[in-house]
Amino acid sequence: MRLIFVVFFLVSMSIQAQKFSPLELKNWQARANTVQIIRDNWGIPHIYGKTDADAVFGLLYAQCEDDFSRVERNYIVASGRLAEVEGEEAIFTDLRSRMFMDTTKAIELYKTLPMWLKQVCMGFSDGINYYLSTHPQAKPKLLKRFQPWMPLLFSEGSIGGDIESVSVTGLKQFYGRQPRYVREKIEHESEPEPKGSNGFAIAPHNSANGNSLLLINPHTSFYFRSEVQMVSEEGLNAYGAVTWGQFFIYQGFNEHCGWMHTTSAADVIDEYKETIVKLNGKIYYKYGDEVKPIITQKIKLLIKKGQTKFLKTFTNFRTTHGPIIAGKDDQWISIKMMQEPVKALIQSYQRTKSAGFEEFKNIMQLQANSSNNTVFADDKGNIAYWHGDYIPKRDPSFNWNKPVDGSNVATEYRGIHTLDEIVHVYNPATGWIQNCNSTPFTSSAGSSPDPKNYPTYMAPDLENARGLHAVRVLQKEKEFTLDKLIAAAYDSYLPGFQQLIPSLMDAYLDTTIDTLKIKLKEPMQLIKAWDFRYSATSIPTTLSIFWASKVRQNMKSRIPEDSDQLSIIDLMIKETTPHEKLVALYEVLNDLNNDFGSWKQPWGEVNRFQRISGEIRSVFDDAKPSLPIAFTSSFWGSLAAYGSRQYPNTKKMYGNVGNSFVAVVEFGPKVKAKSIVTGGSSSDPSSKHFFDQGQYYSQGKFKDVLFYKEDVIKNAEKTYRPGQ
Repeated sequence: MRLIFVVFFLVSMSIQAQKFSPLELKNWQARANTVQIIRDNWGIPHIYGKTDADAVFGLLYAQCEDDFSRVERNYIVASGRLAEVEGEEAIFTDLRSRMFMDTTKAIELYKTLPMWLKQVCMGFSDGINYYLSTHPQAKPKLLKRFQPWMPLLFSEGSIGGDIESVSVTGLKQFYGRQPRYVREKIEHESEPEPKGSNGFAIAPHNSANGNSLLLINPHTSFYFRSEVQMVSEEGLNAYGAVTWGQFFIYQGFNEHCGWMHTTSAADVIDEYKETIVKLNGKIYYKYGDEVKPIITQKIKLLIKKGQTKFLKTFTNFRTTHGPIIAGKDDQWISIKMMQEPVKALIQSYQRTKSAGFEEFKNIMQLQANSSNNTVFADDKGNIAYWHGDYIPKRDPSFNWNKPVDGSNVATEYRGIHTLDEIVHVYNPATGWIQNCNSTPFTSSAGSSPDPKNYPTYMAPDLENARGLHAVRVLQKEKEFTLDKLIAAAYDSYLPGFQQLIPSLMDAYLDTTIDTLKIKLKEPMQLIKAWDFRYSATSIPTTLSIFWASKVRQNMKSRIPEDSDQLSIIDLMIKETTPHEKLVALYEVLNDLNNDFGSWKQPWGEVNRFQRISGEIRSVFDDAKPSLPIAFTSSFWGSLAAYGSRQYPNTKKMYGNVGNSFVAVVEFGPKVKAKSIVTGGSSSDPSSKHFFDQGQYYSQGKFKDVLFYKEDVIKNAEKTYRPGQ
C-alpha cells in the first residue's frame, strides 16, 4: 500500500511538472508581446502591461531573471516540500506548512476566486513558466511547473506569514515522539537581530513643501525583497518592494498614496490548552460539558535521502480551535489563527491601486492582514496608522498572552473588531506618526491613542529603543524634506547606551583592583567622551558594542525568555555586578587584540558589508573585499538596522539582516522618491547590478526613484519583451 501511494504521489507530481505544450508556448508568446520591461540604469525592472495580469506576467518573468532560486524556494517551503530538497532536517518545517494548507485546499480555493484575480494568478504562473521555457539553463531544484493556485498557499497573502510563529521544536517534540528538545539553536542565538521594521509618516504642516511624506524601511534578511515598478492600462502604477514570487507591491507607493507595513505584536494568534481524554482506545478532548473526538488527518511527506526519496506519514491532530502543535501527557496545545488566503490576496493586491485614504481604508476593512501594522500617507495630506487589521474579539478577563483553557467555551472568539475599533491614529495634531515594532501608545507623542480605550490584547507591544529614538528625531523637525527624512531614518544616536555606559563608568570609578584600573584607563577615557553616536571611524562605538554584547552573552541564563529589549538592557545594568561589567570590557580588549592586533579598532573596520555570492545562504570571507558600515543592530536603538556578527571562519562582523529596501516618498503634484537596496537588483555575481548599490548602501546614500515613464526611458539600460 505504501509503495502504491509513493508511485501515485510521484505520478501526480510529474503531471504537475509535465512539459510545456506548443499551445501554451504560443499563448505565452502572445502575452509577452503585450508586456514591456525597461531596466533602468540600476537594473531595476519597470513592467508595463496592457492589463494587470499582463503586468504580473512581466513582473514574475523579471523576478525570475534576477533570482529564480529565491522565487522557487518560497514556493517549495509553502508547498511543504522542502525535505525533498534539503532532506530530513526540513521534515518538521514541511509538516508545519501542510498542517495549515496543502495543494488540495489551494486548488479548491482557486476555483472560488473572482475572475479578475484568477487572471492575475494565471499571469503569475504563466510568467514563471515562460521564463523556464525560454531559459533552459535555469535548473529548478524541484518545481518545474508553477500553477496559478500557488499564491493561495500563503494563509494571509504574503510570503512567510503567521505560521512561522509555530515552533518547529514543539512539533518535533510532539509529532516526532522524541525526547524533550531544548529550544532550537539559532546561530549567534544570544544576540539575534530584533525582527521588524520602521515606518514614519509626515503630515503637510510638518514638511517644507506642504506635502505629506512617508518612510518605508523594512528590516528583513538581506536580498529577501526586490525593487520593482508595475504599471498597467487598468489603473495599476505601483512602485516598491516585492518578496520573491509575490505578485503585488508589499511595501511601496503609487501616484496617490503609500503604505509601510511593520511587524505587529497585536494578539491575532491564540494557543489553547486542550484536556485530552482517552475512551475505548480513542482520543477525545473536553469542550464545555461534553467530550469531542480529536480530528485526525494523515499528512504524507516525501524526504530526500541521498539519491532517493522515502515516504513518512504523520497523523495530525486537530480540535475545533485548530491543529495540535505541542503538548505532553494529557495537556495538548492547539493553535488558532487567521486563514483567509483569498481575502488576503484581494486585500494585498487592491491596496496597491488605492487612490487615497478613504479607498485604502475601505480595502483594509476586508481585515485579512493578520501580521502587520500599517503606516500610511497620501497626496491629499492624510497620514494614518493602524495597529494590526484582523483582531478577534475576546473575553478580556482571560490572559491571552498565554495558552487559555480550551475546554472553557468562554474562550471562543466573539467575532472580529471593526477597523475603527482597533488601535489607530488618523491625521494627528503632532503632524507625524512612527512605528518601530513598538507600542502604538507612543506612535505620535501627545496625539497617540490612549491605552485605556482598548483591551490589552489589542496592543501588548512594549516600548523599544528604536521607538524612543524615533520619537526623539521626529519631534524636533518641522520642515521635513526627503533628505531630512533620510537623515532622521539614519540618525546615529544609540539610546540603548544612555543608561548602560554610566553603569560601566560607575563600576570603573568604584573598583579597587589596580590591574583593571590600569588596563582599562585609556579605553574608559574614550568611552567616557563618547556621545552615544555611531560612526565608521569611532573606536568607542566598537568598544561599547562589543562590551554590551559580551555582558548580554554572559548573563543570558539570567534573562527570561519573554524579556523585551528595554528590560534586557535594564537587567544588564542591575543583574550584573560592577566587577562583571569591568571583566567583560577587559575580555573585549583581549579579544580585539587577538583578532586584530590592537583593541583600537574603528567600528567600520570590524563591522562590514560584503556580497560575494548569489546563494541564498550567504558566505563571508575576511580575505575578500567588503565595505565599512557605521550603523548598528537595532537592539541598541539604531533606526538604520544592521544585524551583523562574526562567523566561524571570520574575525570581522558581517551583516545579513536589517535595512534592506529603504525608500522615502513625497506626495506632491508629482511623486518624488528616493531609495536604496542591499547590494543590487541581481543575484548573479557576474552582473554589474549585483553590487552596484553597495557603496551607496554602506554610506546611507539614496538614488532617485524613476517613477514616471519618461524618466525611466531617459535612464533606460535595456528595453525588451519577456522572452527576448
